[in-house]
Amino acid sequence: MAFFSKSFFTIAVLLSLLSCTAHGQLSPNFYSNSCPNLESIVGSVMSQITSRNPSMAAAILRLFFHDCFVNGCDASLLLDDGPVVSEKRAPPNLSVRGYEVIDAIKSRVEAACRGQVSCADILALAARDSVRLLGGPSWSVPLGRTDSTSASLNVDLPGPDSNIGGLIKAFNDKGLDARDLTALSGAHTIGQATCGIFRNRIYNDANIDRNYAFLRQQTCPMGAGPNFNLAPLDATSPNRFDNAYYKNLVKRKGLLHSDQELFNNGPTDWLVRLYSRNPAAFANDFANAMIKVGNLSPSTGWSGTRRSNCRSVKFSSRY
Repeated sequence: MAFFSKSFFTIAVLLSLLSCTAHGQLSPNFYSNSCPNLESIVGSVMSQITSRNPSMAAAILRLFFHDCFVNGCDASLLLDDGPVVSEKRAPPNLSVRGYEVIDAIKSRVEAACRGQVSCADILALAARDSVRLLGGPSWSVPLGRTDSTSASLNVDLPGPDSNIGGLIKAFNDKGLDARDLTALSGAHTIGQATCGIFRNRIYNDANIDRNYAFLRQQTCPMGAGPNFNLAPLDATSPNRFDNAYYKNLVKRKGLLHSDQELFNNGPTDWLVRLYSRNPAAFANDFANAMIKVGNLSPSTGWSGTRRSNCRSVKFSSRY
């Protein structure tokens, strides 16, 4: 009888530990048995896509941010209209793109290990590889997220006209501090913005280099439509993930008002100076901040859903 009690206790402890891991913990080794080639599959597809079109790296990185900032990293932004109203309808998401890239990766992953990997984890890995493939840092991505079966149009992302106070508050509300904000804004070292997003800055903002403003005005006339033209967020090295974004801010050459607010006699000026002089400090802080973003309220556990089609809740399985 004593032997039975001891064995039962040991089993109960093991089950409890496994339950805690399944319900609350993300781990880089989550798929080591169920889908051991996952990271190589994601990296291969991303490499092919970014070699043909480097701008897709910025698109995937933005897709990841926009997904995680609404109820956590749960792939809810990937859902099309159906049983739920798609988050793609929210104004900040109207210009988000890259969904077909995640579809392509998901198709390859499903062929290798059907029903094992969530869309949320695929997006997290693709975002990491977007940075790595353009010369930025890499990091070990914690995995084990599940996919949402709902969506929310309450998209509380800070806009391009936000001031430093609003930016810090928006990030603090997500458990991210001013250092995370400044490092994550470095994602704007790649990517582009449409004329309508930065027009007010290049014509009316006082904290801007006048020659830079004049240059941008040549392709963004006052009377043009909002999507008249595109400009690189970092004109120095638009297809390379480096610290040039911060060097531009020091010269008052940030494309967006919210960018330049990071260097405008405020609390983040010192971080901008640090990153502009020390690319290793930027790379380290960016990687750490990305891990924190990936940990924003992730859905985990045995009861979670893995969508086999990232666009629909109709095709899903349970852990």
